[in-house]
Amino acid sequence: MVLKDIPADARPREKLLASGAASLADAELIALLLRTGFKGCSVLQLAQQMLDHFGGIQGLLHAQADDLKRIKGLGPAKRAELAAVIELARRALAQELAQRPAFDHPTKVKDYLKLQLGQLPYEVFAVMFLDAQTRLLKFEEMFRGTLTQTSVYPREVVKRALDLHAASVVLAHNHPSGVAQPSKADEYLTLTLINALKLVDVRVLDHFVVGEGEVVSFAERGLL
Repeated sequence: MVLKDIPADARPREKLLASGAASLADAELIALLLRTGFKGCSVLQLAQQMLDHFGGIQGLLHAQADDLKRIKGLGPAKRAELAAVIELARRALAQELAQRPAFDHPTKVKDYLKLQLGQLPYEVFAVMFLDAQTRLLKFEEMFRGTLTQTSVYPREVVKRALDLHAASVVLAHNHPSGVAQPSKADEYLTLTLINALKLVDVRVLDHFVVGEGEVVSFAERGLL
């Protein structure tokens, strides 16, 4: 079933134009992007199956390209469109953080990090480099894999901060297990980086641990 086969008063596009995007359910918004289902599965059913598979909109926004391949009925064109929308969401948040002090809206920093790191199946250590007004200069994935004190190199973080003329940084890494609780190793690594960056007058404003649906702030827990 395609959207044109749905009764006119129930079509997502018509509802959106008549009452605004906020009037649509999550599945209806996704159906607008998909446009068609497949034999035995309407476009609205396909949209709902995707939401169920990823655990809702938040999970879908964290989905990677390979994750989308596992959904029956999503060909290359639909996967590309969904990936484009997900990337637009990331860039919109990045642009907002670049235009105003990041910590004027700390929840947006957390939302941004969820989109960047939330559903990765491997551990990543990333850095948000900020200017003197704490606006985002650049987000960079610095190290990947099983992170330990020896696999995160402070000199590389210091060098990149100097290259970008950063005044401060926000550290972030994910826990693929889904549990965002900082470990003692995380605390020790944070202290090492604070001391290394202090030598070049770059402040560490926070360190976020990204889990499944949760982001823990070192600063909020008094760990900085």
